[in-house]
Amino acid sequence: MARRSGPAPAVNREEFSFVSPVVKYLLFFFNMLFWVISMVLVAIGVYARLMKHAEAAMAYRAVDPAILLIVVGILMFLITFCGCIGSLRENICLLQTFSLCLTIVFLLQLAAGVLGFVFSDKARGKVSEIINNAIVHYRDDLDLQNLIDFGQNEFHCCGGISYKDWSQNMYFNCTEDNPSRERCSVPFSCCLHKSSQTVINTMCGQGAQALDYLESSKVIYTNGCIDKLVNWIHSNLFLIGGVALGLAIPQLVGILLSQILINQIKDQVKLQLYNRQHRADPWY
Repeated sequence: MARRSGPAPAVNREEFSFVSPVVKYLLFFFNMLFWVISMVLVAIGVYARLMKHAEAAMAYRAVDPAILLIVVGILMFLITFCGCIGSLRENICLLQTFSLCLTIVFLLQLAAGVLGFVFSDKARGKVSEIINNAIVHYRDDLDLQNLIDFGQNEFHCCGGISYKDWSQNMYFNCTEDNPSRERCSVPFSCCLHKSSQTVINTMCGQGAQALDYLESSKVIYTNGCIDKLVNWIHSNLFLIGGVALGLAIPQLVGILLSQILINQIKDQVKLQLYNRQHRADPWY
């Protein structure tokens, strides 16, 4: 029996897609992870800000760790939101916004590192200005106070340039007309602590600024934190490079995946337009 001749079965070209599910959902979960992290940062920052007293709420905000967490968290939330929704909905506009923002952040970090290395003296002056402002507002913000105490305790230092910098604080000011009980003192985190000491004497820095350098060196750390920080950076360049690389890799991966997905979506759009144009063609 002769086989009935007829048109060959057409291949359903609409089932084919240039968009790779692996790239799409890898970018989605990549952004979802950092989206959750951003919400955690914002929640911690808001909680820390709300738990402060009314006086602390008006503190010097440029050195407020809570404000820093909130700002970083909001920026990360907005950027990763574009990446999440853009990859899930295959939206080119959101993906381009995500890629552009990541590129700008990466370039700003790179520029900051290069400028900090080239203009190290100006960077040192800026760091000194930030530390001096933090010293002035030491008692105004509990989070800032804990941050300074942690830094001085870890780096075994006191003040910015020297322990005398604490005279800039109104409570530790060493002028004769200062009525504070902490006049001429330094925070307890400046004090030398014995390894066997279990109870910390918070008044150990009482009157340390009134002593000369040799006498005060027996009680407190006399070197400033700026020099200690510079020495730590020089001796931990590989660690700093590893941290910088760890920050750069996720950004570069996000940029790469978003650009791949954008190109795939554009190819898919071209394919759909091609199929629509030739759908009415009897010879197609």
